[in-house]
Formats: sequence, C-alpha cells, structure tokens
Amino acid sequence: MKLDRLLGITMELLTKKRVTATALAARYEVSVRTIYRDVDLINQAGIPVASFTGADGGFELMSGFYLTRQHFSIDDFLAIYNLLKGIEGTAKGKYTTIMNKLGTLQPALLNGGCHEQIIFDMSTSERERTWVQPILHAMDRSNLIKFTYTSASGSCSERQVEPLHLYWEQGVWYLEAYCLFKQAKRIFRVSRISALEASSENFLPRENLEEGREEKKALGIQAHLRFDSSIGPRVTEQFPEAFISVEGYVEVQTIFYTTAYAISVILSYGSKVEILSPPELKEDLLQELENIRNRYEIKS
Repeated sequence: MKLDRLLGITMELLTKKRVTATALAARYEVSVRTIYRDVDLINQAGIPVASFTGADGGFELMSGFYLTRQHFSIDDFLAIYNLLKGIEGTAKGKYTTIMNKLGTLQPALLNGGCHEQIIFDMSTSERERTWVQPILHAMDRSNLIKFTYTSASGSCSERQVEPLHLYWEQGVWYLEAYCLFKQAKRIFRVSRISALEASSENFLPRENLEEGREEKKALGIQAHLRFDSSIGPRVTEQFPEAFISVEGYVEVQTIFYTTAYAISVILSYGSKVEILSPPELKEDLLQELENIRNRYEIKS
C-alpha cells in the first residue's frame, strides 16, 4: 500500500500545479506527518519536490522536471501505451486512466508526436467484447460467475466458475477458471460463452491448482504425426515446441485433449499428414472420412 501511495502522490504532483499535505492526507487516509515522510522518500528517489509554506503552500515538482527524462525513454512509454491502446477496444474504460497518466508523463503520446514502430492489434468480435468486461469486473472483486458453455463438439453445459485469468492468444480470448462442476481448472473460449451472470458471492484463491493441469495432460491423446516438408512453415507455427525436422518430413509429437479436436486438426492438413501413432486415432480418422463419404453419397 505504501508503494501505491508513493506512486499516487507522484502522479498527483505530475498532473497538478500544487497539492497540499492536508489534501493528500485526506485522499490516502493517512496523517499529514506520513505525507511529509512520503514526500521526503520521493525526493530521495531523485524526483525533486519543492515545499511551500503559507496560505497557498503545498508541494509541487520543481520547474522543468519530467519523469520520463529521469526513468523512461520515449520508446519505453510508446510500447506500453500502444499495448494498452490495442486492448482498450475490448476492455473499454479499464485502462483509460493509465493511458491518460502516461500521456501526462509524455505528452507526445497524445498529440501524435511519436512514430509507432510496433502496432498491437488486439481487436475482437462483438460477442467476445460483451463478456470480457464483466469477466474482468468479476475477477477484480473475486466474484463467482455462471454461464452456459458450448464446447467445440456443440454440447452445452451450465458452469459456475472462479475466474482466474484472461488470455489473448492468436486473436482469441480465453478464460482460465476453476470450474466448480468439474472440480478442476479449465480453459474456456470466451466466444463460446453465453448467458453470463456475475454472482455477489466471493471466493478465496485456491492452492496447488497446477496439479489439475498435469492430470489433464496425462489423460490426453499422445499423437505422433508426420507432415510433408512442403507445409513445414505452417506446421512449425502450429506446433512450435513439438516438431523435429527429418529428411523430407516434419514430425510432431504432441497431446490432443479430445479426439474431435485431433481429427479436426489432422483433416485440415488433408493428404499432407500421416498418423504414426496411436493406432486408435488412425481408426477414428478413417471412420470420420467414411462418415463424410456417406453424407455426400446420400445427397447425390
């Protein structure tokens, strides 16, 4: 809390001409004596704060001081600012205050005076934006959330979860949560969530949740696949840590958590992939191909 208060006081000094010890003490609910000690620590950190007495007294930063010149380069601020700007469209309002503070520290961020070398595009669908904000709200308050979830195979289930993290990966948002129904940590694709409701009921953080993830990993399908080298770039992008290159081929040993997902991935590569193991997965693929053939024969 002390570090938060020191940062808050510094921001106050950067955004206002002069602030009084009484006003700062009331804002942070501490004594005036504590505020004077905090200002002394800020001075020791290399941020020059001038003190003024009298009716118009208070604290202000010495003329000509900019925090960016002392601690951060313009490129440092630009990277942080652009990352926040890229996510702001999804998490509307959550990071606006931080962006404004960065703009105060470096006005060139707001007036277009910086050249953007890296652009973060974290735009997402309207459906995902609908749920990201209430999920963040529930995470901030440690509230349970309920929703209907549709799996990749199309089955629906009602879930009540303890939200833990939101992930943005390859243009898709995922929720990591402890599922009270499954009694384990699970990953939910946000676009497959519907009818989400946040509860006023709170939860306490759980310990040793990583064990559930290892358990899940052990139950997965251990697959050994061989791909034609002509599609090597795509394979190495999809399986960046699971491939080895051999003469004329790229081989992958990976884990699929469901048969349906494994089949969908393998089918997406057409004749450019061969299943080396397990034999059960080969049989599942052949059955799926037979189902496809039957569907087209019926229509013709």
